[in-house]
Amino acid sequence: MTMEQTTKAKPAATLAEKANTLRAGVLGANDGILTVVGVLFSVAAATTNPFTIFIAGLADLLACAFSMASGEYASVSSQKDTEQAVVDQEAVLLETDHETERQIAIDYYKERGVTTETATQIADDLLQKNALATMIRIKYSLELGHYMNPWSAAWSSMFSAALGGIFPLMAMTLLPVNLQWPGTIVAVTAAVTITGFMSAKLGDGLVKRAMIRNVVIGLITMAIHYGIGQIL
Repeated sequence: MTMEQTTKAKPAATLAEKANTLRAGVLGANDGILTVVGVLFSVAAATTNPFTIFIAGLADLLACAFSMASGEYASVSSQKDTEQAVVDQEAVLLETDHETERQIAIDYYKERGVTTETATQIADDLLQKNALATMIRIKYSLELGHYMNPWSAAWSSMFSAALGGIFPLMAMTLLPVNLQWPGTIVAVTAAVTITGFMSAKLGDGLVKRAMIRNVVIGLITMAIHYGIGQIL
């Protein structure tokens, strides 16, 4: 098989597929940051041994990365199964109740402001060319042959969680002793501000609110784990 044939066999990812991979990465990074800093603050509040603090943070970073990856894989796999089931169901409906499906397509275009005659022409033309692709796009906003990729989401989440966790881990273990705590707080605050900004952009949410929310959650996370470490 030539390179050109391979490219044709694997269609380019849609915007929804790319957005899903980015979403998994942002969530993974945010979780990695908060999970690792939580463990670091708990352990560092209980002991000043730098090796113990580093090993605890590293172990949690790895565990968090694999946990996020497995969670994303399971979640997106379920979504992919649902999408495939919808396509199979639609294929059956086109075989057993074609007229109803045709009317749904006509109504879809009528609702977008065209006349009944024009809507009928559009629907008939599209159904003749590729009925299944037309109906799943109209009814479910799906593209035939394009399903959410659980592996892309899993890898994105795993690497992002590991990368996010590195910020507090490096700050707590590499900074001078007198700067460890304030430096880690600054590093975490900056990191969760970035993930808040990105999550808002991806979800078309309120950027400022998302950034403030992430910072508040990060500060609360650090305070709670520091308190737990002091008790222990």
